[in-house]
Amino acid sequence: MDQHRTVTRPAGHVLVEALIEQGITDVFGVPGESYLAVLDGFHEHRERIRFVACRQEGGAAFMAEAQGKLTGRPGICFVTRGPGATNASIGLHTAFQDSTPMILFIGQVASDQRDREAFQEVDYRQMLGPGTLGMAKWVGEVQDPARLPEYVARAFHTAMQGRPGPVVLVLPEDMLTQPTDAPVLPRARPAVAWPAPADLVELQARLEAAQRPFVIAGGGGWTPQACAALQDFAQAWQLPVGCAFRFQDLYDNRDPLYAGDVGIGINPALARRIAESDLILAIGPRLGEMTTGGYTLLKAPRPAQQLVHIHAGPEELGRVYAADQMIQASMSGAALALQQLRPPGGHAELPWLEWTREARADYQRNQQALPVGPMDLAEVMHLLDRLLPAETIFTNGAGNYSGWLHRFHRYTALHQGGRTQLAPTSGAMGYGFPAAVAAALLQRERWVVNIAGDGDFLMTGQEMSTAMAHGARRLICVVVDNGSYGTIRMHQEREYPGRVSGSDLHNPDFAALARAYGWQAHSASRTEEVEPALRAAIAAQVPTLLHLKLPVEISTSRATLSSIREAAIKRLGH
Repeated sequence: MDQHRTVTRPAGHVLVEALIEQGITDVFGVPGESYLAVLDGFHEHRERIRFVACRQEGGAAFMAEAQGKLTGRPGICFVTRGPGATNASIGLHTAFQDSTPMILFIGQVASDQRDREAFQEVDYRQMLGPGTLGMAKWVGEVQDPARLPEYVARAFHTAMQGRPGPVVLVLPEDMLTQPTDAPVLPRARPAVAWPAPADLVELQARLEAAQRPFVIAGGGGWTPQACAALQDFAQAWQLPVGCAFRFQDLYDNRDPLYAGDVGIGINPALARRIAESDLILAIGPRLGEMTTGGYTLLKAPRPAQQLVHIHAGPEELGRVYAADQMIQASMSGAALALQQLRPPGGHAELPWLEWTREARADYQRNQQALPVGPMDLAEVMHLLDRLLPAETIFTNGAGNYSGWLHRFHRYTALHQGGRTQLAPTSGAMGYGFPAAVAAALLQRERWVVNIAGDGDFLMTGQEMSTAMAHGARRLICVVVDNGSYGTIRMHQEREYPGRVSGSDLHNPDFAALARAYGWQAHSASRTEEVEPALRAAIAAQVPTLLHLKLPVEISTSRATLSSIREAAIKRLGH
């Protein structure tokens, strides 16, 4: 794209040209009359960029969020005003809490109709932020078509720099139809913040004085080079590494230093190890509620452990935790700087070698599970690992079913073939399936597997149509069906044992539903029925749904509903 182009064309076309200049080849959305001029621009440039029409704005926004995770550049979503923007807000919130770069473009009422509560009119600056407790890093509205390229460039920079996150650009309908000769601006490249030399000297001293150090890696802004540097740093110092909640693909789970995921359903042995550590090196995570076990693994505001917190956003450092050392740095800068640190004397003199070996042994013991019938989800996860390539992308939404995936699947790292985990730290139900569709469309050479609960899947399952319409291939969806909103039922049994209300589900035949959309489908109610169904799905290389039927009794990877209920009755004295 010639950034100095001066041909007059509609502003909606300029917007599409600006996206092409930013390297965008695919966008997700639901069409609306408020941005017809942009849709016409996509038609004009259809050989260079694709508009993926989705079935609901929530699904489209989840796809854009997954695109941001996969590419490291903003995922792009287009929706219309009012109801469209409201539906899309769930993906925006996920991108915010997950620190994922994303841009949501919202068609708006015409400028001469503003502030009259025109049809579907909303003030998006009030609705969506910005702010650290909002839904977007920045909300802008473009009034002048000549400034549209400026706004787009700023949106890309804002989404990627500091703590990555979502940006909203509001597009008045009449602005998009106006002619302009404005040239598009060059591809945005995020500025990188590096640790100060004095920070690295201090950190080296803290490491040399430690006896039981532990690394927690997480957050947004990681690059393949940064993940490779992190692994090199950990290996040089023989540091045990855990990954923050749903950031398990930042470190190779097969590496002898990997100690497990630090999130919901944490390995109790890993939780004890973090509590006993004398130095926590948090590289990238914002140390939210899920990663810190409700702010108990690291007590807020002042942890018992010595804490070094490295984060890209200055607003995050010191917001919850009064760390012993705070370093503001981009992950692409921080990891490369850490890679240069080396222990004096090499491995042999490090006092925590046995500590690190024990951390790995704890992880390996946690990989073992007692057999469960008639459907053993641990064995299903091991089966997926065994039959699919290591670089397969796994996605999930929210629900207890995800605990088996987090516990038993071993993710490869970003530098070993790309992202392999797409999952919402925001806990958004319905995320996993649209994320899988996006991954299957964006990275066609890779296998994509979505693990979904029955309640989770039906929130966005209509995007099966999107997968078929746009030619998805190596896509498998595993629906875990126990006829219940399982997480809520678990909490009910824990707090109000035996008093079930609102958590039972009446489900369709998921296999028949998938076939109605043109998918292949198989059903299984016993563990031994899964392998032939999975092998058939792999051989077919077309979108396939596996419907796994479980008794409601199977609740978590560690406990049944009966055991949870019995423990609650004993605790409450019922």
